[in-house]
Amino acid sequence: MNPEPFSMSKPTARVGRIAILWRGDAAARRSASPETSRFKEMFAALDDIGVDAEPVVYEDDVRDTVRAQLATFDGVLVWVNPIHEGRNRANLDALLREVAARGVWVSAHPDVILKMGTKEVLHRTRTMSWGCDMALYQTAEAMRAELPSRLTAGPRVIKRNRGNGGQGVSKVETLASPGNRPMVRVLDATKDAAEEMTLDEFLDRCTGYFEDGCVIDQPFQARLSEGVVRCYMAGDRCAGFGHHKVKALVEAPAARAEAGPRLYTSHADPRFQRLRRLMENEWTPQLTSLLDIPRSDLPIIWDADFMLGPPSADGTDSYVLGEINVSSVFPIPHEASAEIACRVVDRLRSKP
Repeated sequence: MNPEPFSMSKPTARVGRIAILWRGDAAARRSASPETSRFKEMFAALDDIGVDAEPVVYEDDVRDTVRAQLATFDGVLVWVNPIHEGRNRANLDALLREVAARGVWVSAHPDVILKMGTKEVLHRTRTMSWGCDMALYQTAEAMRAELPSRLTAGPRVIKRNRGNGGQGVSKVETLASPGNRPMVRVLDATKDAAEEMTLDEFLDRCTGYFEDGCVIDQPFQARLSEGVVRCYMAGDRCAGFGHHKVKALVEAPAARAEAGPRLYTSHADPRFQRLRRLMENEWTPQLTSLLDIPRSDLPIIWDADFMLGPPSADGTDSYVLGEINVSSVFPIPHEASAEIACRVVDRLRSKP
C-alpha cells in the first residue's frame, strides 16, 4: 500500500493572533501588506504553523492608534531600530511596556533590550568564555584616567553603549608622541581611513557617548580580518548563521578587498556546529542567569556577533563576543523564519 501523501495544508486550529510591528510614515501604513513587506517570509511561516499575523506600522504621531490596535492581539513582534534618522524608541518603548502590562506578549520587551541589546552586556558577561579584557567607563573622567594605561598594552576598541551600523565604534592605538601631548591613531568603524589626533581630542570626541550611560573598551582582536560570525537565535535555540569578511576596523588592503556581504546559512552549517553547541548549551543559559532574564522572556529573534580569538591549546578556534543585537534583527537566514514561528507558537501556548 502506498503511503498517504504528505499534506501541506494549514492547521485548521489557529494558535493565536499577533502583530508584526515596524516603523513607517503614513504612506507605509496605507501600503502595509504581509505579501509585500520585507517580513513576508515571516508572515508566511507563521501562517503555515497556525498563527494569524498582521502588519502594524508605527510612528510617534499615531501612538494612540497603535496602542488600540495592539490591545487586540495576543502578542507583538517588534522590528524597530533604537537609533534611526535622528529618532529614538522612547515613546514606542513606553507604549510597549504599557501593552505588555495589560497581558499582550511583547518581543523583544524593552526591559530585555536594555539588559541584552546594549554594549554594556559585553562587560557584564566578561567572565564567560566568550569574554576578554573588558573595561567599562561610567563617566568621561574615568575614561580619561584609565584609557591611557590600557592603550600601552595594544590597540583598543571603544564602543558607545547604544548604536548600530558601527556608529560610535573606533579602534584606537598610541603613536610616538614627542612632547607632552600623547597622540593616537583612530579608525572610526564607519570610515575607510584612520585619523591622527591627540588623545585629549579623542577623549573630547567621546564625551557625548556618555549620554547612553557608559562606554565599553575591549582589546582589538587581531583575527578580525578573518571575518565575523553572526549566530541567530530564536529564544534559546539557534536559528541560523551569517558570516562575512568585514571592512570596519580592518586596514590591510588585501583583507579589505576580500570584504563582502554577509552570507546566510542554516543552523545545520557544519562549519559552525561547535559555536551552535556553545550558544545553546553553555552561553545562553549563562547569559540568562547573569542578566536575570527568564528563559521565556528571551527575544524571539536576537543575534550575537563573534570574532575569532586566539586558537585554543587543541587548535580549535575560540570566539570573542563583539555585540548582541536584539531590537531590530533583520535580514535573517531564510531558514530562520520557520524556527521563529515555532518559538512563537510555544510562547502563545504558554501564555497565562
